[in-house]
Amino acid sequence: MRDEILIAPSILAADYARLGEEVKAVEGAGADWLHLDVMDGHFVPNLSFGADVIGALRKHSRLLFDAHLMCAPVDQWIEPVAKAGADRITVHAEAGPHLDRSLGAITALGKGAGVALNPATPVGVLEHVLDHLDLVLILSVNPGFGGQKFIPYAADKIRQVRALVGGRPIRIEVDGGIDPQTAPKAIAAGADVLVAGSSIFRAPDYAKAIAALRPAA
Repeated sequence: MRDEILIAPSILAADYARLGEEVKAVEGAGADWLHLDVMDGHFVPNLSFGADVIGALRKHSRLLFDAHLMCAPVDQWIEPVAKAGADRITVHAEAGPHLDRSLGAITALGKGAGVALNPATPVGVLEHVLDHLDLVLILSVNPGFGGQKFIPYAADKIRQVRALVGGRPIRIEVDGGIDPQTAPKAIAAGADVLVAGSSIFRAPDYAKAIAALRPAA
C-alpha cells in the first residue's frame, strides 16, 4: 500500500457557505479521498456536521468518503453516516463500551472500518481488532479543532502502528498539522494517507497545495 501516498482534504477547514463547490474543487485539484470530521460537541469540544451534510455532499463527488466520527456514544452514528454515503467509517477506541462490536457494525453495513487513536491513546488498543480494520487513524493533534500544530511524538506512534500492522492491508492515516514540512516526517514513519485541512483550504491554489504534500518522484 505504501507505494501510493493518498491525500485526504478535511472539509473541516473548507468554506461552509459553499461546501459543494469546495468538494468539487479539491476533487478537481487531485485529492484522493475526502475526509469528513463529524463532531458532536460532546466527545470533542466542537460541533461540525452530521449525516445530512454528508448525504448532500455525496451528490457532488465520486471521491472515497472517509468519515471520522468524533462522537460518543458512537454506535448511534454509524448507520446514519453509512447510509448517507460514507465509504469508510472510523471510530475512537474510547467512544463506546465495545470497540469490537462497533467495528463489526461498520463492516456489517459493507463499509471499511477504522480506529482513531488520540495522542495519548496507547497503540495496544488495536491488538485484538486488527482483523476488523481497513484503516488506523493517528491523531497528531488533540481532536476537535483545525489549525493545530503537529505533535512531534506522533511520528513514534506511527512507527509503532506500522510495526503492529505488519503486512496486513490496513491503511495508516495521520491527521493534524499536516503541511509540506510535517508530511515527510509522517510518511517516513509509515503513514500512507495524509489528512490536511488548513494547508489545503487556506492555500490560493488547491492543486499546488495537494501536490506539495506528496513525496517527490
